[in-house]
Amino acid sequence: MRDAVLPLLACPACHAGLNLDAGARATDGHVMTGNLSCVSCTASFPVVGGIPRLVPGTVAVAASETAARFGAQWKTFDHMATYQEDWLRRWLAPVGPADFAGKVVLEAGCGKGRHSVVAASWGASNLVALDLGEAVDVAFAHTRHLPNVHVVQGDILHAPVARVFDLAFSIGVLHHLPVPRAGFDALRALVVPGGKLAVWVYGAESNEWIVRFVNPIRERITARMNPGLLYWLSLAPAAALTAALALYRRPSLATRLPYRDYLRQIAALPRNEVHNIVYDQLVTPIAYYLPEDEVRSWFAVAELGDVTVAWHNRNSWRCSATVRMV
Repeated sequence: MRDAVLPLLACPACHAGLNLDAGARATDGHVMTGNLSCVSCTASFPVVGGIPRLVPGTVAVAASETAARFGAQWKTFDHMATYQEDWLRRWLAPVGPADFAGKVVLEAGCGKGRHSVVAASWGASNLVALDLGEAVDVAFAHTRHLPNVHVVQGDILHAPVARVFDLAFSIGVLHHLPVPRAGFDALRALVVPGGKLAVWVYGAESNEWIVRFVNPIRERITARMNPGLLYWLSLAPAAALTAALALYRRPSLATRLPYRDYLRQIAALPRNEVHNIVYDQLVTPIAYYLPEDEVRSWFAVAELGDVTVAWHNRNSWRCSATVRMV
């Protein structure tokens, strides 16, 4: 961790500030070991491997298991790609690069840091990349050279950060929480008045077949598998999907095929990314597919204005709002 992140952090137990007792420092300025102690309560948290480990002892078992599964995923699929900026733009719209420039930003659920790298390039003054699982180690490796990115291990439901953010975003994370609405409310509470909020979540509409047929297999079988075994077992469906995607690269056919908006987009991806997408659908213990009315209800609060809820790729919801003074 860099010293610059300290004013952005807060005790996840009582939300007071933290003091840093730095241990070893690296030549690039990162505190690699040390201890963070609350200025109000008795809580303390270690800095290990350059990352503040601000995980409280009250994390739900389901959330911990989900974070562990995704941590294993990002340690396996740790590649970065040139197309990740284009995908992030699509997930965030109408929020865009100009909304990041010079701003203090929170990314809730950073995974391997692929979006953190992009947001840093858009000029965020400071970006806290938060994740509950061991994916933070991969994210730190990918972002360590970026002075405006701070990787933090913690739970958004027990936020280890202060309410200081001009922009908070979460891509593909809230639907994996035990209670997605609780994650959204926690994220909203960390944005200052006048700041912006952007999230992307799975939609129920068009995904009924996943809920009916894939979810039972995932919940009962694949989410309980050893991650290494799941990697090999997911190769076959990934290969089948890769072959099928050739049809979506043919304009004469693509407009008549199901899931055309989404599958035409992933048809351009390399094979290892298709494998990652298949693995992602099978690895997690929790995955909610959220109907439009539920997602809209999240934004129907006095604190939010300029709300957009858009149907993205006909299978998910892309949402944004401005936090206003009430």
